Amino acid sequence: MSSIFSKIISKEIPADILHEDDLCLAFRDINPQAPTHFLVIPKKEIVSMADLVDEDQAAVGRCLLIASRVAFEQGLENGYRLIANTGEDGGQEVPHLHFHVLGGRNLTWPPG
Repeated sequence: MSSIFSKIISKEIPADILHEDDLCLAFRDINPQAPTHFLVIPKKEIVSMADLVDEDQAAVGRCLLIASRVAFEQGLENGYRLIANTGEDGGQEVPHLHFHVLGGRNLTWPPG
């Protein structure tokens, strides 16, 4: 299975990359829902949170660490929201695990 994120990882599709290492990639969302909105994805193809296995711990842990680091680099010291939509009812549109990081404004609750 090849998603748009796989094509971004392989550089077939350009992205505004904020971080890249062996395990994960962070890049700006093309349809931002907040002043700052970027995605962090594992380079390994994992469909969703529901598909995680023990061997994914390092990649997913790295994604969370990078989400925090890039949020700080992007000036989100006052806070941000980290979201992982899972499955159709959870609003997941791309079948590749990804974490949305949104900030730069007061985020209300509950979301949509």
